Formats: sequence, C-alpha cells, structure tokens
Amino acid sequence: MKVVIDTSRSPYAKLYPVPLDAIKIEDDFWKPKLQVLRKNAIPFVYEQLERTGRIENFRRVARGDYNIEWRIADDSDVYKWVEAASYALAYSYDEKIDELLKGVVEAINGAQDEDGYLFTLYAFDRSKRWKNLRDMHELYCAGHLMHAAVAYYRSTGRRSLLDTAIRFADHIVNRFGPGREEGVPGHPEIEMAFVELYRVTRDKKYLEISKAFIDKRGKGLIGGSMTYIDHKPFRELDEIVGHAVRSLYLNGGATDLYLETGDRELFEVLERLWKSMAWRKMYITGGVGSRYVGETFGDDYELPDRRAYAETCAAIANVMWNWRMLYATGDPKYMDVAELALHNGALSGISLDGREYFYVNPLADRGKTRRKPWYECACCPTNIIRLLSYLPGLLYAISDDGIWVNLYVQSAARIPFRDQTVEIREYTRYPWDGLVEFEVYPEKEENFVIYLRIPGWCKSSRVYLDDKQVGNGTPSTYFKLESRWCKGSRIRLEMEMPVELVKAHPHVLCLWERVALRRGPIVYCFEAVDNPGIDVWDIALHGKTSVRAIYDPNLLGGVTVLEVDGYIIEYEDNLYTSIEEEIKVKPRKLKAIPYYAWSNRNPGPMIVWVKHIKQ
Repeated sequence: MKVVIDTSRSPYAKLYPVPLDAIKIEDDFWKPKLQVLRKNAIPFVYEQLERTGRIENFRRVARGDYNIEWRIADDSDVYKWVEAASYALAYSYDEKIDELLKGVVEAINGAQDEDGYLFTLYAFDRSKRWKNLRDMHELYCAGHLMHAAVAYYRSTGRRSLLDTAIRFADHIVNRFGPGREEGVPGHPEIEMAFVELYRVTRDKKYLEISKAFIDKRGKGLIGGSMTYIDHKPFRELDEIVGHAVRSLYLNGGATDLYLETGDRELFEVLERLWKSMAWRKMYITGGVGSRYVGETFGDDYELPDRRAYAETCAAIANVMWNWRMLYATGDPKYMDVAELALHNGALSGISLDGREYFYVNPLADRGKTRRKPWYECACCPTNIIRLLSYLPGLLYAISDDGIWVNLYVQSAARIPFRDQTVEIREYTRYPWDGLVEFEVYPEKEENFVIYLRIPGWCKSSRVYLDDKQVGNGTPSTYFKLESRWCKGSRIRLEMEMPVELVKAHPHVLCLWERVALRRGPIVYCFEAVDNPGIDVWDIALHGKTSVRAIYDPNLLGGVTVLEVDGYIIEYEDNLYTSIEEEIKVKPRKLKAIPYYAWSNRNPGPMIVWVKHIKQ
C-alpha cells in the first residue's frame, strides 16, 4: 500500500491511512506546488546532490575510491531525496524521476559493506565506526535510509533498497540491541524509521530497538546534554527542550512506538510535551526552536520575532509528529497544529519556483534574509521536498466506522473502505475560502460516518447534507455526519473566514502591544515591496482596523492579500524620549501577503507582528 505512515495494522491507532495514489489533487493552491515539486524541486535537488558529491560518494565506495568528500549527514540528504522522489512517484508516475531513482538506488546499494554497514565516511575505516554516536550521525543517516527504502518499496514494489536497509538494520540491532553495547543516537530519527520498518517486515526486534533507543536516553551515553535531550530519561520529561528537530523527531518515534504497543506512560509524556510546545513555545506560524545557540527551544514564552531561528526542518518535524498524534487519538487539535505549520512555518522554507530554500524563518527581517539554492548542511532543502511529497496522504484517513476529512483540498479521492471503494469529489478554494462541498459515490449504499474537521481557527460553521442543515460545527472538533450514503449524496461545509487580529500572551515580552493578522490557516506579513515609501516596521493597527481580503491570481502564484486601513508611526530620531511624548500616527493604505510567500521578490524589510495602538 502506497502510504507514508502505515497504521493499518497498528493495534492502538484510531485512524488508518489512505493511499497516496487514491487521491488526485485538483486545486489552485496545492496542485501547482506539487507540479513544482516534480518538475523543478526534485530534479534541482538531485543536481545539487550530484554537484556536491553526495551521490558520487556512494559510487566511490562501490569502486573502492578512498577520496570521499563528506560533510555532516551527507548520506541522509541523498536518502531524503529518495524518499521524496519515491512518494512523488507513488502519487503520480514520472518516467524521468523513476530513472533518476533507479540510478541513485543502485549507487546506494553498491556502497554497502559485506557486514551490512553503510555510511560513506567510514566505508574504508572500520576503526572509527560507532565511536561517536552523538556527533557523527551514523544512526541518523541509517534512519533516513530505512525511511527511503520503505518509500521506494511501497512506491515501486522493488525490494533492492529495502533489502539493503534490512541488512543495515540487522547490523545495528546486533550492535546495539538488548543485552549488547549501550548507545543512543545523537540525532533522533531512527526511532521512527525502525517502527516503520517493523510495519513492513513485522519483525519485532525493530520495535524492541526503537524502544531501547528511547528508554536509554538520559543515562549520559551521549554526554547528558539538554540540547541532545539526554539530560533525563524520556519518560520523566515534563517540558519540551533541546534541539528542536531532534526533540520532535524523538517524539515522533515515541508516538509510533505507542501506536504499536499501547504504552500509556509514553503517551502521557507525549501529551505533556505537546502542551509545553503548543501552549508556550510555538510561533504563530507553527515554527519552533527560538534560539540560534544549539537550534533549541527556549524558555516558556521565549519567542523573539526578528531573531527567531524556527528552522524549516523543525516546522516539518512539527507536522510529522502531530500527524502521528492524530492517528493515535483522532483528536483534531493535532491536525490544527499540523495544518498551521504546513501552511506557514514549513511552506515558507521553499521558494515558489522550488529552487531556493530557507534554513531559518524569522518573523521580522530587514531584507537581509534570503532563500538560497543550497547549504553546506542541506537538511532543509531535502526535508521540505519530502514533506511536500507526503501531502496527498494528509487529506483523508479512515477508521472502523468512517472516513475522516483532515485537510481541505479540492480533489478526487477513491478511498478503500470496508469491502468497497468510496469515491469522494471535493470542491473548494481553501485556504482562501471557507466553503467546502463534497459529492459522495459509494459502490453500494451503506451506513457509515464522514467526519469533517472543524479547524480551531473557525469560530462559526454550518454543515448541510443534501441541502438540509444538519448542525453547526464547534472549533477544533470533528463534525460527525452519519448517514446511509448513496451515489450522489452531497455535503456542504460553510466555514466563516474573517480576518483576525491576534495578540500574544503578555509573557512574550517582545510582542507586548503588538498584533498579527491571520485569516483561516494563513498567517500574514507586511513586506516592503507591497508597501513602497514606508518602513513596514513602522506599521500600526488598532482593534477596529478595516481589512479587506482580495484574491489576486497574478500575485505570488495566486494569493489572497489583505488590504488594510492602517497607520504609520512617525518617530523622533531620539533613541529614548519621555513617556509624555505623544505617538504620532498617519493613516495609510497597506497590503499584507501570506507569510509563506515572503522573500520571493525584491529584498526589503518584512514583519508579522506590528504595533497595536488604541484609538
């Protein structure tokens, strides 16, 4: 089955996946982005992997060439590309991508040592293997290999890379499994990968080692650092800390383990960590990780806007973890966070043409932060393309009693459910419009439930079945629509989508007396190119500010912009002035654009949080 997370046999899952190839996206928002992924981003990233020698390293190992050119985690970049290309292929076949994949998979397979080990840097020096688990990313890269192998196998049915990954996995189990050498990865990821490998093979030793890697943290095996989440046992954590990507990947692995084992203690930890993040340590964009030092979470409410680190990979990890939590619970609050991070903090990480990338995602900038075609540490470019390849799998899920609509995207779906296929045709302009309409075509009439997610941002909504109103939605719930479905049954969901002025908790000191604009799942920013002749950092709004949402098909690939009747603050040149000095403001017509689309045009200042004035 062509799925990303296969919970179809997970005994503690509430939701199960719908195959990628069962969905065809037909909207004006995501369809162009998936086309850019296939036509631009996947080929472009492949070219960068070749240019920088990352793929060539595998070929060099295969032919016995000792001249390895290596940067930290180079192998993982290749594996993430394989995963992205594989799931893109699963969604829609592309001969060129398939041929590129065959060549890369052949190179990877050829680099494996006879004992199963596969890490190009130490291919010719066994004395250095497994000596520095904290820093050298051997286990991290192995995890990405497993994910790539599973993706390639599910997409194409070809076993060669899966067999390579299994040999490496067995090598790791023999080295670090129960009763053997003590060790944990410095960078979590393999915990998720081992569980997904178990889902393919049903070999329980992969579950056991995933559990061991989680439970051995906090024993000081990699130095006891909070940055590496090694300062205390995972099961004792009560606050989300450390390197943001490491932390969320670890949580994703623990969630996967819970889905297979039902370990309630693990799940209670995950709930604590989620509340710590979502309630006190997450940006309005769904980005996480506020500190440059260590790329880490900060203290509660430590969310600087200009100096936000908010690594693209961390927003991606946020989507991945919350997706798993949704499958474990069916609780829409997790999809609320996944949707937020997907549309804002993660999507900002890639340019509209798919050829430039952000590593960090500030919420205020003076025009110096620009996307780049590549980075020496290239985790973000390869990671964002694999997230985009997951997208069709996020739309729907199933349970024993029904079909769940998690993310609204115009599409045609053929969903395997019970002993039939249910075709659902969805029509919407979401995220620009809150109207969503469905036509349901089961192969045979049957009673079941269709669950419609009412997003947390949506304060008012109405649900209709065959033109008869059947209820009102409640924010951050699933509306349970139970019926005997027949061919042509119609559903209409009307979600009001006003523009909101959002304020931060008072303890977020840098955002005191500031507001941001949000409409539906989209967070907005002011960029200099849309507001000539002013410094957007001088913008001010008040509670009765008039805002008009207008769709512009010719701007930034088609976006809804906000036309705002705001103000510009006129400051004195003095650095400090008396509090008795009045703030002078001047009315000004302003324009805001979706945050994810900033920095795609001429450089200039940008800001999300602007001054709030009372008038």
